[in-house]
Order: sequence, then C-alpha cells, then structure tokens
Amino acid sequence: MARRPLPRILSSGTTSLARGRDFARTAADSATDVLHPLLVIGRGLRILAAAGRRRWSETPKDKRGPALFLGAACVLVVALVPYGPLLALITLMAAAAWRGRDRTPVKTGPSDAEAERLGSLYEALVPYFSIPEDPSPLFAHGGEWDKAFSGYEFDGAGRLTRLHIRYPAYFTDGEASSRARIEALLHAKSGRGREYRFDWDEEGNQLDLSVLAALPTGIAAQPFVTSPGESVLGFTDSASVQRTLPVLEDEQPRDVPPVIWRTGPRSTEPHLLAVGQPGSGTSTLLRSLALQALRHGADVLIVDGGGSGEYACLTGRVGVLAVECGPVGAVATLEWAAQETERRLIATHRAREAGRPAPEDTRRPLWILLDQPSVLAHLAVAEGGPDPMAHLQVPLRHGRPAHVTVVVAEQFDHLELLHDAVWQHTRARIVLGPAAIQQITDVLGLPPHTTPTSQVPPGRGYARLGTGAVHRLQVPATPDPYDEGTHAGYRQAVLELLPERQPGPALAKAVGAAVPAAPERP
Repeated sequence: MARRPLPRILSSGTTSLARGRDFARTAADSATDVLHPLLVIGRGLRILAAAGRRRWSETPKDKRGPALFLGAACVLVVALVPYGPLLALITLMAAAAWRGRDRTPVKTGPSDAEAERLGSLYEALVPYFSIPEDPSPLFAHGGEWDKAFSGYEFDGAGRLTRLHIRYPAYFTDGEASSRARIEALLHAKSGRGREYRFDWDEEGNQLDLSVLAALPTGIAAQPFVTSPGESVLGFTDSASVQRTLPVLEDEQPRDVPPVIWRTGPRSTEPHLLAVGQPGSGTSTLLRSLALQALRHGADVLIVDGGGSGEYACLTGRVGVLAVECGPVGAVATLEWAAQETERRLIATHRAREAGRPAPEDTRRPLWILLDQPSVLAHLAVAEGGPDPMAHLQVPLRHGRPAHVTVVVAEQFDHLELLHDAVWQHTRARIVLGPAAIQQITDVLGLPPHTTPTSQVPPGRGYARLGTGAVHRLQVPATPDPYDEGTHAGYRQAVLELLPERQPGPALAKAVGAAVPAAPERP
C-alpha cells in the first residue's frame, strides 16, 4: 500500500512554523503591552468584587436588609447629583487600578540561610561578650541575635557584607588584644579571602563590620597632577582621604583618592621606609617615586643593594646622578651625599647670616633611593671595607632643611640590620605584600583597621605618614621597562616618563672621580 505524502505545510514548513511562532509571540507581547491598563483594571475589579462578596458573606442575615437599603440610598444620591455617575465610575476605575497594580513583595527579614548564619555568628561571640555576673546578658547561648545585630547585609552568594553589632559596656574594647580577638573571629566566621574593615565606637559600645572593595590595580605610571614637593605613593579608599586625582585606568579616565607624601623643608615626614617580601612591589614604589621626582626637576641617587639591575633604565638619564650596585660605589655615593648635605647646610646658613636667599643649588631637591642596603652593608663588612650605611646618618638627620629626601626599601628578613637612624628618622612608613598583623604593627606603629589577606597583587599594602591613620595602599604599576615578562602597556608608560639621556655620569663630574656607567640597554 503506497504511503500518502504529508501535506506540504508539514513536510517543508519547518521554517514557516518557526516564523509563525515568533510572529504569534511578538503579537502576544504587543497586545499585552497595549492592553496592560485594561488588564490591571480588570484584576482590580476582580479583587474588589471578591472583597465585596467576602464582606457580604460575613454580614449577619439580620443586618443585610438595612445594608441593602443604605446601598440603594447611596446609589440614588449619586444618580441625582450632577456628574455623579461619571465621578462614581472614575472613582471605581481608580480604586480598581490601585488594587490591581503589580506589587512586588518586600523582603522584611533575612532568609533561613541568612538567619542561620547570623545565629551561628551570635553563638560564636557569646564567650567574648558575656560574663557570668551579668543578670541580663545581651549575648547568651540560645539568646536572640536580633537584639545584638541591629543591621546586616548579604551579597548574592549569601555571604555577609555589612554587620552592626552592639556589645556590653563591660567589654574591654580599649585593649588592642581584645579587639584583635573579635576581629579575628569575625574574619573567620564571615568568610576568608576578603578584606574587612572594623570601626569601633567605644563611646557607644558598637562595632561596624564592612567588606571593602578591591583597590584598582590597572593604574600605571603617568604624569600625576601634583605640585612640586608632592609625591603619589599610591591610591586608597575614598573614605580615607578628601582628595582625588584624575588618572587613566586601563585607558579610561576616572578620579581616584591618592595617598600624597609631602617632602621638603616644611614636611613633617621628610624620609620614608618601605618594607615587604620579595616580589611585593618595593622596587616598583622606588621607580615610581624616582620618576615623579625627576619630573619635578630633582636630582636622584640610586643604590641597588639587590643588584638585580631593575634600575638600569634610569642610568645616564638627565637628573640621575648615579645608579650604584656594588659596595665600593655605594660607599663613594653615600659619602658624597653626606658631604653634599653638609655643604648645603653651610651655604644656606651663610646666606641667611648675610641676609640673602639660599643659593639655587641648595634648593634643588636631592633624592637618595636605597633598595636593600643591608646586602651592600654585609658585603662591605665581609670585604673589610666601611659600612655604607654609616654615611647615611647625615642625610637622615639634617636632610630636611637641605632639601634632601631619603627613601629606604628593605625586606622583612633584614630589618634588624637597619641602623637606628633609619628607624628614628623615617616617619613615613609603608608595608607591601602579604604580612601578618603583628609585622604591620611593628613597622607602622599601629595595626591596620582591616584584615590583611594572604593573596594580594604586587604593590598592595598599607601606608602611614607620621602619626596619621593607617591607609590601604595600591602602588601605581611601574615595572622595569626592560623586563619583557611584565605588561607591555605598563612598560611603555614607564618609557614615556623617562628623561632624556645625558652624556657621562653626572656624579663623576660632581665629585671629581670616575664613576662607571652601566651599559645601555636597547
């Protein structure tokens, strides 16, 4: 028996069917948009009718007659009043539209998972915020967590992003160890891998916990809008400073809050100490400061104790007096720097005695940048030579009136080798890279208000200028432009900021001795 062929619309109409379904769906969406007001009014009339039927069924039978009489009287009055039926219709339609509107249910409390997380956090805080002598403890096992947590927020993954805690007045919030225990507990219970900020209100017995957003890492070295004597150490949170700088982040302009370090005779923190682990970004910080100082017309001396050649790009540039990598050259360079500081002081003093302004050469800023000087000190002592760090005491002690700025970058493992003069006169401090809270406190003098994370990008850390607050810090990306393993755009940005090359080493002319220059790199 021959099989009859399928109709053409079924055999070859797949495309037509799909087009028809799309047309029908589009027509339905358009009709829904056009008829949306009527649908809302219809839904409202249905709700009003259901409410009327429910009210009529709840009315006792002996009161239904008077209710009908009252309703008929109202209808008669409305019919006799001029424009009464029209006004009644408009009122009915408005009430139906109001009752039939789309109302999204408002979340009035935490979900079950969020409530369970808050409850477990409350139970974990009970041993720290309660004592047996308290007759009505705010924190007690099996207690109500909503009395202690007055505010909270969660992200889309159900993790805590903000928490406001009330604690008893007898808690020793004035002791750093007590606060550290609470912060460590909240950090562990709220989720690791994020950075939290803790704001203690000791007067009101309240603690605010908030999750901080990551600092921008796409800001490369560039000509920052600063005045002479101002250097951008990096960028921080908007709530920490009251100033912003226009920068380019991944080729997009934006305003970011900077950490500004002011140097010169009027600075209260004329010298800086940066500490970190290998690869934390201390060399990046020194390159960034060197480029900013050269842009404002300063002279720069660089002593590279690590000998890695990361400052070869600055060799022979205008304003760079020398880049030394060996102990002999470092001793000669720092000895000249000490003599230059004394010369500037004497010249300035004589000019003031004569009633004249200070000579121009004494007002030109001089920057001395030392990267891992402890390595050179160890090599010099091993070879039986003088310690290069001994010549650094004069620029540190008397550098501020002589326009001399000293920046020292060292690793945590060699901090005990630094001289007392370095610790005494470097009042601006920076800690970069992963570090424990105690390590940060030992360097900065204060613990940070946030919880450090174990994994941080290069150039990420904390900064404190003098007796000020501790700021989160992200150093601008300033890699070695000759290192092909780094970002090509960042390397090009550094090359564009480098000054022009000059013939011969400038420091050799200043001290009358030959200082070998590093070979030029292509």
